[in-house]
Amino acid sequence: MYQALYRRYRPKTFDEMLGQNHITTTLKNQVEKGNIGHAYLFSGTRGTGKTSAAKIFSRAVNCLNPNHGNPCNQCENCKEILEETTMDVIEMDAASNRGIEDIRTLRDKVIYPPTKIKYKVYIVDEVHMLTKEAFNALLKTLEEPPKHLIFILATTEPEKLPQTILSRLQRFDFKRITTRDLIHNMKSITEELGIQVEDEVLSLIARNSDGAMRDALSLLDQCLSFSGERLTYEDAIDILGIANRDLIFNIVDDIKDKSTEKALLTIDEIIQDGKDIQQLIKDIINHFRNLMIIKSSKNPTEIIEVDNIERYIQQSESLDIEYILKALNILTTAETQGKWSTSPRIILEMAIIKLINEENLSLEERVKRLEKGLVEEKIVTNTKPMNKIPDNNISINKASKTQATDKSLEKQDKVQEEASSNIPTEIVDDGKELTLSIIEKEWPKVLQQIKSKKINIYALIIESELVSFSNRLLTIGYKEGFGFHKEAISSKNNKEFVEQVVSQHFNKNITINFIINDKSFIQEEPVKENKDEAIQEVVDFFGEDIVEIK
Repeated sequence: MYQALYRRYRPKTFDEMLGQNHITTTLKNQVEKGNIGHAYLFSGTRGTGKTSAAKIFSRAVNCLNPNHGNPCNQCENCKEILEETTMDVIEMDAASNRGIEDIRTLRDKVIYPPTKIKYKVYIVDEVHMLTKEAFNALLKTLEEPPKHLIFILATTEPEKLPQTILSRLQRFDFKRITTRDLIHNMKSITEELGIQVEDEVLSLIARNSDGAMRDALSLLDQCLSFSGERLTYEDAIDILGIANRDLIFNIVDDIKDKSTEKALLTIDEIIQDGKDIQQLIKDIINHFRNLMIIKSSKNPTEIIEVDNIERYIQQSESLDIEYILKALNILTTAETQGKWSTSPRIILEMAIIKLINEENLSLEERVKRLEKGLVEEKIVTNTKPMNKIPDNNISINKASKTQATDKSLEKQDKVQEEASSNIPTEIVDDGKELTLSIIEKEWPKVLQQIKSKKINIYALIIESELVSFSNRLLTIGYKEGFGFHKEAISSKNNKEFVEQVVSQHFNKNITINFIINDKSFIQEEPVKENKDEAIQEVVDFFGEDIVEIK
């Protein structure tokens, strides 16, 4: 009868186990010194050797001729355990025997000593599946077991075990097996079987086994059943339902170039070839993960193991790290949604379109775009506006442009309203005298504050000049031809924003008036203000009933 590779090549000694030296060394030392515990917990992801280690340990503690902590696998005890003919090493699945009655039955049996060997060993797999009541029934036995009894509990989810159980166990955490070890082991097996396998195939299987040797050998077994004496990369892709690496590169290139139709056609080609959609999403996620590592690490080869890393580096040069992170976020969301969707293909296509519509701009490109926008805005705003009343022959295009400008101003006002709402409104007067000359001296600092808070308002006010200051009214003027600037900055939100910045800088409540510069205004405005103040003082002194203003 044919045996699966993962059973046929299961390690028979601690030295044959891969990637778990921190565990095997401890267990060998315990066997050599006779320092055997009564209860162990082997935890870790699937296929990392938990059950294999438990079986090796059960032979090692009962071996008649142990070899540096390893079982000899030749003595009578070892052979009986290997052939599963002994009744003193019991394997049970907690998923199928999870109730309190099952544990009570086990508890009644463990009191009997072994028939031939030294220790009776219970290997309980997936122990986290036991019910709360079953754990409580097992608790006393784990705490004070008979001297002849050893419990080995195995689980992929140790966090589900009660602390009362964990505190009574020696815990060993199994690591994922490295890609290098997986490839080395598979290569040894294929050489022993006399089958030629391309190195790319072994790398592909190792990357898709998620650090689990059992998964890797199961995938290899599947491929070998198809290929016969030679296994090629193309055969492995067809068998495993994995998308060709070149197609994944093409999809990412299409996303980068915003070629929606080409990307969707490539996905359709992959799906028509019978590839699994969920596996395709995982492949694209893994590809972007490799790009992320290459963009973020100085030595990416120490973190990822990929073939033709130069191609990854070349593709990563045209992608910004922020875009890669956004892509990973979108794709991982799509992977989660696709698991529960009846139409995972639609989920994938939606994710691809989202990626295509996302901006992929480097920091340098963003700075260039901002500078270009400011230059274009300055060119537009420096254009002298027409003061004549348009005649009846004005074109529809000019009217449309005017409407668009009005909408732009409204949008800008809304943004400015949000910005100004974040500025504190309480101003404490410092009592110092403030004159126009002092304001002129400090004005460059005020402009820098405006620039740091809102650069578009800075672009408007930089074209102005200080006109006058009297009674906490600061008049700022614009030359002819800058009417657009004056109108834009005079909007309620923009004006309040500038007043707040100026008031905070000088520690006084200052009102600002924006005008088109006119010298007659400079002469008359302060006089008018003083006259109004004098009249108000007379009214306050004599009363409104007596004073009559003409």
